[in-house]
Amino acid sequence: MVIPGNELSFVLEEYSNPAGDVVMRQSKAANEFAFQYYHRLQEIKRFTEEHYAEEISLKKAARIAGLEKKYFSTFFHRKVGVGFKHWLTHLRVARAMDLMNAEDYTISEVAYSAGFKDIRTFERAFKKCT
Repeated sequence: MVIPGNELSFVLEEYSNPAGDVVMRQSKAANEFAFQYYHRLQEIKRFTEEHYAEEISLKKAARIAGLEKKYFSTFFHRKVGVGFKHWLTHLRVARAMDLMNAEDYTISEVAYSAGFKDIRTFERAFKKCT
């Protein structure tokens, strides 16, 4: 369940702990409304969804948005609710999960296809995001 907010929303996630109990936890989620409202964020979202498997630095994202790097970082965080790199990592993990569900790929193929440079980085990001 997503609870919209001005700058930040939270997601209540249901998961089972090792004892088998169903538990709810609260985690940060991106404010998706910001991508609809701000043209600069629409451009970033469109670009990253098309090029998520490539190296996308904060500097490159800022250039696409037409902003200075430091201002872009602040703008993105204030409007979306999470930092750009955090958001990009979640996007890549979501794409990796789509690949795992759709085809019979190895973990390394999934990691590289989703834009991760190595397996260890993918494992840490996957564990953190799921």
